[in-house]
Amino acid sequence: MIRFQEHFKEYRIVVFGGSNCEDIYFDGQVKSEKRINLVYDAVQRHFHVINSLTGSMAKNYKCKGCNKRCERGTTHKCGETCSECRSVPPCTFSEERVPCESCNRNFRSRSCFEKHKRNKLEGNKTGCEKVRNCPVCKACVTRKKHECFKPYCPKCNKNMEINHLCY
Repeated sequence: MIRFQEHFKEYRIVVFGGSNCEDIYFDGQVKSEKRINLVYDAVQRHFHVINSLTGSMAKNYKCKGCNKRCERGTTHKCGETCSECRSVPPCTFSEERVPCESCNRNFRSRSCFEKHKRNKLEGNKTGCEKVRNCPVCKACVTRKKHECFKPYCPKCNKNMEINHLCY
């Protein structure tokens, strides 16, 4: 695999193992948005191309940076993706933050701002459509129903007062 990675320098080659792609056998660690995802079949001793990482892993979101699975891409954080526009590799910081009037967030640079408008997350929506900051309480909002100063409780499945004791 190392020789393939050296030849295909513009691609990041990732080889997974197992039927649900939990193990990573090889990761080229190339900083590129272009990827070749493969799964190794040890029985047939053959590599198969993975067309859909989320489908092969039975999860809604697969991070392109760290190769981990999670249910929601908007809440996933890792050092390999930009925390603001979700691009791989992370955007570099510029001298001045760029504000977005649509989602009330600030971005690392002009290119980071443009990527957040363009990059599609799960549900085929942009980051601007999925994540916003409330103009009143400044909270990061990823759900449709938001109440200021009332965080969402996953146990109660609704917005609750801070420090409520549902358990």
